[in-house]
Amino acid sequence: QVQLVESGGGLVQAGGSLRLSCVASGRTLSSYGMGWFRQAPGKEREFVAAISRNGGSTSYADSVKGRFTISKDNAKNTVYLQMNSLKPEDTAVYYCAATPRVLVAHKGLYDYWGQGTQVTVSS
Repeated sequence: QVQLVESGGGLVQAGGSLRLSCVASGRTLSSYGMGWFRQAPGKEREFVAAISRNGGSTSYADSVKGRFTISKDNAKNTVYLQMNSLKPEDTAVYYCAATPRVLVAHKGLYDYWGQGTQVTVSS
């Protein structure tokens, strides 16, 4: 079992930045690929970014490419999502998730989920 706890969300103006963190316990993150997803009110949970077990490969949704960066520190059992140039449409609850697979974007392929952290971007 892997327990995931996100933090770092908040209220920011458009154009600003936030850094989300996801700390894992129970198992080492070096055994898992990690992903970030988000869900806005009334919408499906959507893929944001993914990173491989060793952190050497990443994948992004087109909507965040060039603005968001996913990274992983296996020694700290933590995955990060650096979000720059934020837009109002980035407003959502952000979730981190763990999978034994590599760089998958489908939420159904993730086995463990955090509780989410709210990100609100004002215009």
